[in-house]
Amino acid sequence: MSEHTSGDSLRGEPPADPSATADDSSDPAEPSFAPRPRDHGDDHDHPHRNLDHSGTERRPKPLPLLVLGALGVVFGDIGTSPLYALQTVFSTHHNAVAPTEADVLGVVSVVLWCLILIVTVTYLGLIMKADNQGEGGILALTALIGRKLTGRGSGRELKVALVLGVVGAALFYGDSVITPAISVLSAFEGIETTGSVSNAVIVPGAVVVLTCLFAVQRWGTGRIGGTFGPIMVTWFVVLIAMGLPQIVANPSILRAISPHYALAFVVDRPVVAFIALGAVVLTITGAEALYADMGHFGRRPILVAWAALVLPALVINYFGQGALILADPTAIVNPFFSLVPEALRLPLVGLAAAATVIASQAVISGAFSVSRQATRLSLLPRLKVTQTDREQGGQIYIGLINLILFAGVLALVLVFRRSEALAAAYGLAVTATIILVLALFLLYALKIRRWPLWRVLLLAVVVGGLELVLLAANVVKIPAGGWLPLVIAAALTCIMLTWKRGSRIMFGRRREMEGPIHEFVTGPARQARRVPGLAVYPHGDPTTVPLALRTNVAMNQVLHEHVVIVTMKHLGVPHVHRDDRVHVDDLGDPSDGIVHVTYLVGFHDSQDVPAALRTAVEELGAPHRAGGAAGAEAVCAPDCTAHCPELIVDPEQAVYFLSVFRIEPGSDDAMPRWQRVLFRQLEKASANRTQVLHLPPARTVVMGAESVL
Repeated sequence: MSEHTSGDSLRGEPPADPSATADDSSDPAEPSFAPRPRDHGDDHDHPHRNLDHSGTERRPKPLPLLVLGALGVVFGDIGTSPLYALQTVFSTHHNAVAPTEADVLGVVSVVLWCLILIVTVTYLGLIMKADNQGEGGILALTALIGRKLTGRGSGRELKVALVLGVVGAALFYGDSVITPAISVLSAFEGIETTGSVSNAVIVPGAVVVLTCLFAVQRWGTGRIGGTFGPIMVTWFVVLIAMGLPQIVANPSILRAISPHYALAFVVDRPVVAFIALGAVVLTITGAEALYADMGHFGRRPILVAWAALVLPALVINYFGQGALILADPTAIVNPFFSLVPEALRLPLVGLAAAATVIASQAVISGAFSVSRQATRLSLLPRLKVTQTDREQGGQIYIGLINLILFAGVLALVLVFRRSEALAAAYGLAVTATIILVLALFLLYALKIRRWPLWRVLLLAVVVGGLELVLLAANVVKIPAGGWLPLVIAAALTCIMLTWKRGSRIMFGRRREMEGPIHEFVTGPARQARRVPGLAVYPHGDPTTVPLALRTNVAMNQVLHEHVVIVTMKHLGVPHVHRDDRVHVDDLGDPSDGIVHVTYLVGFHDSQDVPAALRTAVEELGAPHRAGGAAGAEAVCAPDCTAHCPELIVDPEQAVYFLSVFRIEPGSDDAMPRWQRVLFRQLEKASANRTQVLHLPPARTVVMGAESVL
C-alpha cells in the first residue's frame, strides 16, 4: 500500500481555483515544450476516458468477470433491501398499511414500478450515460457540468450545479452512516424469528460485526473483493428460491404487475398510500451506488447484472413476500425471514449478515471516493489517503473518514437499536439524494446534451414527480428520525461551502504576495547570485512566484543553478492520459535555468511531485539521438522543441522548497466570525503538505509567509 494525500490547502500550495478543476486547457500562455494536444471531441470519445491510475488505457476484462465484480460491490445496498423494506411498510404508523388484498397488491405494484421507473429507466437507462470520462456519482456529474459549461454557460447555472452537488455529496455521507447501521441491524433481527437464540445478542452482535468491518478498512477491499461476487450471487439466487414457492402457491399476487393496482391504491386510500410511499423508497436504496461505482466496472456490466439477476431476484422476492402476507397476515412482523422454514432461518441470518457487510462496504468505499473527489474540487481540505491497491486507483483508504463513519454508525446502533427506527432517516436521505442527482441530470440534458425542452419536462414530470412524492412522504417523518440526515447534510454542506469560500479569499491574497512569475524571472532572479544545485518548488499557480522562491531570493540573495517550478494541475476527469501529463514552459528564456513544469492529474490520480519531475526529465530532458540509438551523438537542432535543455538534471539530487502560507486569527470582515473560526480549524486539521506531494523529508525545506483572517 502507498500513502498520499488528496486536495490542496493554504498551509502549502493554494487550493485549486474551482474553475481550474475543469478542463481549461486554453491557458493564456501555452507551454513552450508540450505534447501535441489530443482532440477531445465528444465527451463519450474523450481521450481520458477508460484510463487507469497510471494514465494508460484500461485493458478490457471479460464481461462475465466484470458482471461478477459488479454483483459483489455495486448491488450490495439495493440487494439487501428485501430484509427490511416491506416489513417497514406494514409496520409504519402503527400498521396503517393493512395486510389486505388491496393494500398488499397496491404496495407490491408500487415497489415494482419504482424499481422500473427510477432504477431501470432513469438511472441505468439515462443518468448512467452522463459519465465523466467513465466515472459516475454526483460529484463527478457536478465536475462534468462545470467543465462543459465553463466559458459558455451562465455563472448562475454553474453555481446551481455546485450547490446541488455539494448538498448531494453531504447527503451521501449521511447515507454512508445510516446504511451500515440499518443493514447489519436488520440482518441480526432475523434472530427473533429463530426462537433458538436470545434477542439480547442483536445489538452486541451488530456492534462486533461493524467494529470488525471498519477495522479492516485499512487493508483495502482488494484482498477480500474476490469473495464478494460469489456471495452476492448466492444471495440473489437465495432471494429467488425464497420467493418462488410463495408465488406458485398464491399466483394471484402476479396481478400486481399491472400498474392499475398501484394507481388504485393511491386513489382509493390516499392517506395510507402516502404513508406507505415513505417506506417503499427503501426498496430503491442503493440506486445512487449504481451510478457512483460505474467507474470501477462500466455501465454495461452493471446493466447486464441488473437485468439478468438482480432485478428478477428482487421482484420475485418482493412478490413472494406479498404472496405470503396474503396467505398469512401475521407474517408482516418479519415477512423476509418468514419465507423460509424455521430450521433454515439461522443460516439465513448468517448469509444476510454477510450480504449486509458487503452492502456496508460499498457505501464506505463510496464515502472514501467522494471525499477524494471533494478535495480535488476544493470542497474539503487535504486528507491523508492510502492507496490500498497498486493496480486499482479507486481502491483507497482515508483514516479520518473511516473513523468519523465508524463513530457515527456505532452511535446510531446504540441509540436507535432497531432497523425500523432508522427507516425514517434512511428514506429521507435516499429520496433527497436521488432528486438532486435527477436535477443535475436535467441540467446536463438541457444545457449540454441539448435535449428538446419537452423531453426534459416529460422526465421531470413523470420521474421527478414520483421522486417528489416519495420525498414528501418522508418529510413528514422528520420528527421521527428524518432529522438525522438533514443535520448531517447541513453540517457537511456548511463545512464544504465555508472551505470553498475561505479558499477563494485567501487564494486571492496569496496571489498578491507572490506576484507575477515573468516579472520575477526578468527582475530579481537575474540579479541574484547563482549557486550549484537543483531546487524544485511545488506551486499551485503557474502565473505567480512560489512564496518559498520569492522568500529565498529576498532573504538570501541567491538562486540555484537549476530551478524547476512544478504545478500539479487537476482536471475535471478521473484520469489523465500519460502522454498528456507533462507540459513545460521555459518562462521566456531557455538558458536561464528556470523552468516551469505543469503535470496534469485527474481526481483519481495520485499527486507525486518527485514522480512528476522524473517523468518530465525522462520525456523532455534528453536530446534526440542519431537514429534513436542509445549512446549516439545528440543531433537536435538549436530550435528543437521536442526536448527542454533546462531539464537535463538529476532528479535524485533535487532539494524541494515547500511554500507555507499560515493563517493567523484576525478581525477581517471578509467572512462572518464563525466561518473564519471554522475555516482556520479546517486548515489546521488538513493533512501534512509533505505527504500530499510525496516529498522526501530529508530533502525538503519549508519557507513562506502569513496572513490574517
